[in-house]
Parts: sequence; C-alpha cells; structure tokens
Amino acid sequence: MKKYIILASIFLVHFVQAQQSIDSDKKIWTLEACIAYAIENNISVKQAQLSKNRTEANYLATKSLRLPNLTGSASQNFTNGNSIDPITSDFVSQQINSTSLGLTSQLTLFQGNQINNQIKQGKLLLDQYALYEEEAKNNITLSITESYIQLLYSKENILIAENNLEVSQKEEERAKARLDAGSIAIKEYTDAQSQTATNQYVLINAKNDYALQLLSLKQLLELPPNTHFEIADQEDIILDLVPDLNEVYSEALKNLPEINASKLNVSLSEKDLDIAKGGYLPTLSLIGSLGSGYTSTQDYNFSDQLDLNFNQRLGISLNVPIFNRNKTKSEVQAAKINIDIAKLELAQEEKDLYQKIETAWQNAVTAQSEMEAADMARNAAKESFRLAQKQYELGALSTTDLIVSQNTYTNTEQNYIQAKYLSLLYNQLLQFYQGNDIKI
Repeated sequence: MKKYIILASIFLVHFVQAQQSIDSDKKIWTLEACIAYAIENNISVKQAQLSKNRTEANYLATKSLRLPNLTGSASQNFTNGNSIDPITSDFVSQQINSTSLGLTSQLTLFQGNQINNQIKQGKLLLDQYALYEEEAKNNITLSITESYIQLLYSKENILIAENNLEVSQKEEERAKARLDAGSIAIKEYTDAQSQTATNQYVLINAKNDYALQLLSLKQLLELPPNTHFEIADQEDIILDLVPDLNEVYSEALKNLPEINASKLNVSLSEKDLDIAKGGYLPTLSLIGSLGSGYTSTQDYNFSDQLDLNFNQRLGISLNVPIFNRNKTKSEVQAAKINIDIAKLELAQEEKDLYQKIETAWQNAVTAQSEMEAADMARNAAKESFRLAQKQYELGALSTTDLIVSQNTYTNTEQNYIQAKYLSLLYNQLLQFYQGNDIKI
C-alpha cells in the first residue's frame, strides 16, 4: 500500500509540473510585451548594438593616440672579418659576437590638431551609432505595431463572421420549418442554405487570415517554432484627437534618431575637413630611448657590459610638410564636398520625414471621419436588419430580402472595424513621431 502511495505522489508531482509548464507556455501577448521582446531579441537590433560596441572600441583606440608608444628591441649578431663593432663603434678585424637591447618611445606633441579632431570625431561617431541602435529599435517597434493591429482587426473579423453564421443557421432553421409548413417556396429555403454555406466559407477565410497574421507576427518576433502564441483581447479602444500636423513634424525633428544621425553626419564631415587641414601643419614629436649591449671584443662579462654600455637619448623631431603631390589639398577639397553632400542628405531626410508624417496625418484624419460615418451606417443597418428579422418572422418579408439586409449590416460592420483599426494605427504612428510610447 505504501508503495502505491509513493508512486501516486510521484505521478501527481510530475502532473502538476507538466501542467504548470503548459500554462506557462500559454502566454498571452500584449502589444507592449511584443515590443519589449522584439527589442531584446531582434537580430537587427543586436547587429546595431554590436556595431555601436565596435565603434566604442575604435573610439577608445583613438583616444589612446595622445599617449606615447613604447617599443622594446633585442638583437643577437655574429660578424666575421673587417667590420664596425655595433656596441663600441670601433673598427675591428675579427669575429664579433654582440647583443643589443633597447627601449624606444615617441610622443606626438603636435600634429596639426589632427589627434584632437580625430578624438572628437570618434565621439560623434559613437553618438551616431547609438542613434542607429535607437533607429533599429524604432523600426522593429513600428513593424510590430502594424502587425499587431492587423491581427486585432483579423480577430474581430472572426467574431463578426461567427455571429453571421449563427444568425444564418437560425434563419435556415426557420426557413426549413416554413417550407415544411408550406408557407414558402423551395427557392427561399435554398437561398437560406446558400447564405449559411457562404457565411461558413467567410468564417473559414477569416480564421485562416487570422492564423496567417498570427504567424507573421510570431516570425517578426523570431519566436521558436514550438512557442504557443496568442494575443490579448482588446478592450474598448479610445482614440486621441488627431494632433496638429506641424506640431507632429516639429517634435519628430527633435526626437527621431534618423534625423539626429543625419545632423551628426554633417558634424562628422566638418571634422573630416578639420583633420584634412591639419595636413598643412608641421608635426612635433618627443623621442626618447634607452639602450645597452654586449660585445665579445670587450673583456668584461655580460652584466658588467650592460652597465658599462648603458645609454640614454632624448630628442625632438619636427616634420614640416613642404610638398606632398597635392595630397592634402585634394583631401581638403573632398572634405568640403562631403559636407555639402551631408547637408543635402539631411535636407532629403527631413523632406522624406515630412512626407511620411503628412501621409500618416491625412490617413488619420480620413480614417477617423470614415469611422464616424461607418458607425452611423452600422447602427442604421443594425436597426434595419432587426426590423427585417421581425418582418421575416411574421411572414411579411422573403428570405432573399432578409439575406440582403443581413449582408448590408455585415458590410457596414466590416467597414467600421476596418476604419477603426486604421484610425488606431495612424493615431499611434503620429504619437510615435511625437516621441510618445505606443500603447493601445
């Protein structure tokens, strides 16, 4: 008996753990959860992050240009015949075994201010790649939002199709009863059958469309194939008023990373010009070295010779550019052209942004007006269909006329939800351009 109790306990524990695992897999995804997951796991975002990290490493290397370098050297030589002793510099005519050791360091004191400008440029480049990372996050956020709202539309479309099928089935049952009673002709009954079959077909298509949209969002999130994925039911949607077009554009110019990245591109090109102009100026360097060595021509041992031959050197090197085949001149001209190109690219970026915002704004205004009109049409069609059902029940309306009334009501419902979700999408786009978080 005790054995069975133990086995039952083990089975119960495994059952509970399995059930918990299944429940945890059945996560319901909100739009906010989808966006957060995508930003954390999307490959494009990760690539942008790695590019920023690489730029940061390059920036640290550029800052180190201010530091002196240090080079160590060691050599072992065997010489036979007439030669100069590399340690004593004496002319000898015998076999020489010599060892040379040294440390050399060089510090650039001035290089046409090129190092300072390279460091400033490196910082600008790092800031630009941070903006590229934000742009990648924004792009995936917008893609997720569009896909999620399309999924909400498809989900609500299923509800409409299910309701229509249920109504059609009831109408078919009434038509069958009236046919059996001899109240209607066979054609009216077959019309009711046809409407039921049509609505069943519409429901199948609606479910298939939802499944495809769900798969599209799942792939966009890059979820593992075996992950259970379902979106949350959406409560009543409250839409904000459409904001002023110029206000949206003004905020977007300040907030969007692609615009700020283009502005930094102008600054980077200007730094390129400063660096190129530095090529006209001289370079001043401080040079120092320590050295020692051993030679077989001396009678001292190795350690004594290292002390005896120890030497130090400190000097200043000045390089003045006189003529470098117009290399610096060409670089300066190219840098000036690149500044003009960067400014044109910024202007084009701002122009493209305005066109996107203007289109989204116009679509938001249109969708909101369409939604209001569709809502009135839907309410009128709903009441008309209700009255048609009453007439049908009293035998004052044919099955065909009832089907026409139902289809009219269905079309107005679909027009309404389409306008509603389009209005939601464009409303969220405008909010996003203003720097606000996407929330529905």
